[in-house]
Amino acid sequence: MTNPSEIIPGVLFYSYLAKMRKDKVGFFEHNTLVLQVSGLFTLETSDEKVSMSTGNMLLIRKNQLGEITKVPLNGEDYQTIVIILKEDMLRKMALEQHLDKVAKYMGAPNVLIPENDFLKGFFQSVIPYVHQSEKITEALGELKIKEAVQLLIHIMPELKEFLFDFSEPHKIDLEKFMVNNYHYNVPVEKFAHLTGRSLAGFKRDFQKTFGMAPRQWLQEKRLTEAMHLIEKKHQKPSAIYLDLGFESLSHFSSSFKKKFGKAPTEWAI
Repeated sequence: MTNPSEIIPGVLFYSYLAKMRKDKVGFFEHNTLVLQVSGLFTLETSDEKVSMSTGNMLLIRKNQLGEITKVPLNGEDYQTIVIILKEDMLRKMALEQHLDKVAKYMGAPNVLIPENDFLKGFFQSVIPYVHQSEKITEALGELKIKEAVQLLIHIMPELKEFLFDFSEPHKIDLEKFMVNNYHYNVPVEKFAHLTGRSLAGFKRDFQKTFGMAPRQWLQEKRLTEAMHLIEKKHQKPSAIYLDLGFESLSHFSSSFKKKFGKAPTEWAI
């Protein structure tokens, strides 16, 4: 059973489920703070794997691709509270506090927050809203978000750069990034942004690097990997298509048959 609910639409979420679930989240557009109420939370990106259990907190850096696995533990339901720290809110806070331009953040993309009584008290103050039928008002919600940000900076002053760095992603190695992240089902525009390029610049650099257009390369790469997993690893088509970035099993099957001449289930026999 899954029952996520928005306490503040688009900003503060409460997530509940009773069985293990894997979400191919894709693009984390905003900085995100996660409180683990119960169960095991695991975030996996191309560079690292971070896990946390009951009472832990994780700050996830914006502009990332990642996959989340949610696992109930010890007979309890899995529960999280997720706060989306949107850039417009953080910019507003920077103006209100007369913050000078902060240095570009160069630290870890995902930060486990050490246990702290202040933050623990903050999250305990949010939990009652989860069990109320009425959502928090916008004004009260804004106060709670600001409180979370202030507490994070109070506990870990170095997070000021994490939260208030409004610079665009720098231009990175396109080939390495795409080979590590091709399986995420996100628009080409997002891939361009994450590699620090305009869409036109991304397409131009992509053609020079791979000798074909991004969508064509993504299709070829995903299907080639699918063939490897089915033929060499004996994995079922129904178990891999989502992990390879296909939206549906029927789309995957038709694309596979068009490229290899037979449906994936025929290769799996």
